[in-house]
Amino acid sequence: MRAHEAGALHGDLGNRGPAWLRTPVDVNALVPQLWPRNVARAADGALAVAGLGVRELADGFGTPVYVLDEDDLRARCREFRAAFADADVYYAGKAFLCRAVVRMIAEEGMHLDVCTGGELAVALAAGMPPERIGFHGNNKSVAELGRALDAGVGRIILDSFDEIDRLTALARERGVRPGVLIRVTVGVEAHTHEFIATAHEDQKFGFSLAGGAAIAAALRVLDEGVLDLRGLHSHIGSQIFDASGFEVSARRVLGLQAQIRDARGVELPELDLGGGFGIAYTTQDDPAAPHELAKRMRKIVEGECQAERLAVPHLSIEPGRAIVGPAVFTLYEVGTVKSVPLGTGIDGADGRRSYVSVDGGMSDNIRTALYDASYSATLASRASAAEPMLARVVGKHCESGDIVVKDEFLPADVQPGDLLAVPGTGAYCRSMASNYNHVPRPPVVAVRDGRARLIVRRETEEDLLALDVG
Repeated sequence: MRAHEAGALHGDLGNRGPAWLRTPVDVNALVPQLWPRNVARAADGALAVAGLGVRELADGFGTPVYVLDEDDLRARCREFRAAFADADVYYAGKAFLCRAVVRMIAEEGMHLDVCTGGELAVALAAGMPPERIGFHGNNKSVAELGRALDAGVGRIILDSFDEIDRLTALARERGVRPGVLIRVTVGVEAHTHEFIATAHEDQKFGFSLAGGAAIAAALRVLDEGVLDLRGLHSHIGSQIFDASGFEVSARRVLGLQAQIRDARGVELPELDLGGGFGIAYTTQDDPAAPHELAKRMRKIVEGECQAERLAVPHLSIEPGRAIVGPAVFTLYEVGTVKSVPLGTGIDGADGRRSYVSVDGGMSDNIRTALYDASYSATLASRASAAEPMLARVVGKHCESGDIVVKDEFLPADVQPGDLLAVPGTGAYCRSMASNYNHVPRPPVVAVRDGRARLIVRRETEEDLLALDVG
């Protein structure tokens, strides 16, 4: 079938949307796996989180606003720690990081993974024990590495030969022996978007296994004896639902572990299999529970260790999205609604699409434009008896690709002034937010036991102008 001239976003002519999207029986119903656990409709039909209504949140903090269900986030931390009881569970801070979240995950016994000096600064400012911090990054500067050494960061994940030399020199100068892992590129293509698949060979992360760089890096660290090589690290991508990728990754990394043993007589005691565990953004997603992931991954590692005659190493994993993603929704206010003709669809019917414009967009959620990500949405400020209509939720920015939710059924009476809520926005929304079109970034509000507290304030025009020294 010929592609639509305007591209894939405009190719689904008609009124049905993508094949996986079903017309809801009740347009007001919430799909439980998409929402924080303490979100429900109150008696008046409006959404409430932990007993606090969205109108009160909008009145108190404005819109757009990221709303964090704190008990949900804490519960997910506890579930991962219980499932991986014999492993270290690192929260991947790149998903979303602020001092309040660092304190939450620290109180729940988590470790923390950072990948820049700025993330490390937030972690240390929030009081995260440095020995529970892992430091990633493909281009850590001398200053960043020096700060990590001075702070006593527990694990530094080495990503290049330049970094090995850099860190070795810094450690020798300081007379310290930091714990390090070698990041291995195992050649596994995760079933995900090209830009968030991180273990195929043609990309910037890690040491290639197939090309021999990984074993060369490990032997260099061991032979120089300055850095304490604790183990190997692998990360195959993000938003992954299929455990087969982890199986292949573990097999290849543990094969390298055996090669290192045979070459130097050293069995490395640790193995980090990364994160990337998927969450439900729409009804087409079916993520595994933490205990299921733990069971599969433990079986994979134990089987491969037995095959290679290795002792089972101490495991680490790095969930970020799987902890904070489902715990947050973004609350918007509708500004305009317009219905536009699309022409005749393949069923012979005249197609139309309703564009629902909200007061945010790609500056607070770039993932739809960047990764072609899919989201859901619901009318949040009231219930509706109107029929469902296929809508596209779009932002206020001067870009035709400024889309928040490509396809969703909303009540046909959605109007300006209504509040819309988009679930699953805890990961990579605020952390990737921008000031495009000079739009200040939204605040983050944590809700618990019917009370809301501001944990990241809204940017202001004064903040934008303060950086403009011209």
